[in-house]
Amino acid sequence: MEISCGVDIIEISRIKKSIEESEDRFLQRVYTYKEIEYCESRNKQKYQHYAARFAAKEAVFKAISNKLENKYDIEWKNIEIINDKEGRPYINFIDIEIKEIDQIDISISHCREYAVANVVAILRH
Repeated sequence: MEISCGVDIIEISRIKKSIEESEDRFLQRVYTYKEIEYCESRNKQKYQHYAARFAAKEAVFKAISNKLENKYDIEWKNIEIINDKEGRPYINFIDIEIKEIDQIDISISHCREYAVANVVAILRH
């Protein structure tokens, strides 16, 4: 058993600028339909939620990257960050299977300027 962590922090203004300047190309490349639907429902705080999910995807990649044969084997939309019925975020892998993951957990947070995510994975050797 191996415990692996990943953490990422990002400026919300950077994500907002990427979204606004790309005419949806950034959104379509990075986020799944469910993620976009959720973030857009947050109205004035939507950029905080987009940034938190971006940081979460980066943190997931950092936590599992040593189990990938090639870092290009995974894309942004292979990692989906959605919420359960209680509002807690969780990770859904799409069109990719990483058999070495026994458990994975995520925590995300944001304030006015930054979003941060932390991922802990329990991996098999």
